[in-house]
Amino acid sequence: MNPDDPLLKILACPLDKGTLHLVLATGPAQEEVLYNPRLHRRYPIVDGIPQLLPSSGEQVSDDEHEDLLKRMAQ
Repeated sequence: MNPDDPLLKILACPLDKGTLHLVLATGPAQEEVLYNPRLHRRYPIVDGIPQLLPSSGEQVSDDEHEDLLKRMAQ
């Protein structure tokens, strides 16, 4: 996904309906994910398609949350 993609302006977290942020996830794959910093949940992007079902989201640890916040600020 492109950070300037207009789709990002209308995508929302399926749990709290808030804004999601496109970030590069940690780990060996270095994949893009959509992140909800309020709930500490990330949603995968598979073949360019955001997976926004509540069951698709993953809770992240406090350490990963801090790392993702730093990546959002870049």
